[in-house]
Amino acid sequence: MPAARSISVMIVDDQMTMRSLVRSGLQQVGFTDIREAPDGKDALDTLMTRPAQLVISDFNMPNLDGIGLLKSIRSTPAMSKTAFIMLTGRADGQLLRTAKEFGVNNYVMKPFTVATLKERIEAVFGKLS
Repeated sequence: MPAARSISVMIVDDQMTMRSLVRSGLQQVGFTDIREAPDGKDALDTLMTRPAQLVISDFNMPNLDGIGLLKSIRSTPAMSKTAFIMLTGRADGQLLRTAKEFGVNNYVMKPFTVATLKERIEAVFGKLS
């Protein structure tokens, strides 16, 4: 039963408002080690030098989208086991199948509640203390 404060998180979304909403939700659940990136390329560059245990990434972003980021993380040995939750406003079955094919751990549909965010994270890490 991990404590939320012991899990490092990277939020990746090109919309600052969405990053703020996710950050606020994570803080309400007890997360304290939270970093942000505006796109997959920035996130990947940062993760290469300072990995996170959990990446919460939007799907649709410039430079490197969520699927591209997921594929890059899964193909990098040092990060291949990083938990990855896709954040999407699209209820697109093909997108979800593609994300699963590349190893997504879970997904969150926008708009979301803090309870839903916590539930999706706990489905990956187990009950948060």
